[in-house]
Formats: sequence, structure tokens, C-alpha cells
Amino acid sequence: MAGETNLNKLLESMSPALMPDEYVFCTVQGEYRDFYDLSPIASFKEQEGLTLVVTKEAAIARNLPFESVFKGITLTIHSSLDAVGLTAAVSAKLADKGISANVIAAYYHDHIFVQTDKAALAIEALDEFSR
Repeated sequence: MAGETNLNKLLESMSPALMPDEYVFCTVQGEYRDFYDLSPIASFKEQEGLTLVVTKEAAIARNLPFESVFKGITLTIHSSLDAVGLTAAVSAKLADKGISANVIAAYYHDHIFVQTDKAALAIEALDEFSR
């Protein structure tokens, strides 16, 4: 099943849904296999280290340092990885409200991580696209 590429349809139908947990971004040294027990929902290997997105509880249990705490928002429409402008539109909308947007694109959906205390405002802002 191919994902949606039409920007207007993506924005009107994204139906943002708040993830139940709080997440943190941690950087660690080592390989992914060394941290699989944390059940990261995302990872990215950079020159400086391995970035893991894990629940706040998992990071605390493993004594991993982190700087900020986030709520995840899933855009529930199946967006194509070839779609143009979705990340820009979402980031601009959230920036207008003073909310940082840490976006991770997966195969079916885009996921935006926003500061926990601004999650409700972020959902409200993204819902403006469907009005």
C-alpha cells in the first residue's frame, strides 16, 4: 500500500494522536545490540555516538543522562516517504506556537516529539490543519 503524497490531503487528514509514554533522547557509546533491552522506539548512529529514543523510565532505570522530556505525537495518516512539505508545514505550525519539533519519519507515519508541557498545545495546533 502506497502512502499519501498530496500535501493538502496529508495536512487535512493527519489526525495527530498523542503517544501514552514520555520519551527522552539519549546518546550512548556502543552498538545497538548493547541497548536492545531498553526497547528504543528509534535510534540513529552518528559519528559522536548512538542516539536512542527511549521511555523516560527506561533511561532512568539504566542511569542514562538526558536533557529534555518529550511526548510523541503520531500523524496517523499513512504518509509516503516521498511526500514533499509535510515536515516543513508541521514544523512551521509548531514553531509559530513556540514548540520545538523533533520529527522522525517511519515507513507508515511521521512522529513528532514535543516538550511534554507543550503536548496539548501541539495537538491543538496540528488540529488546525483539518479545520
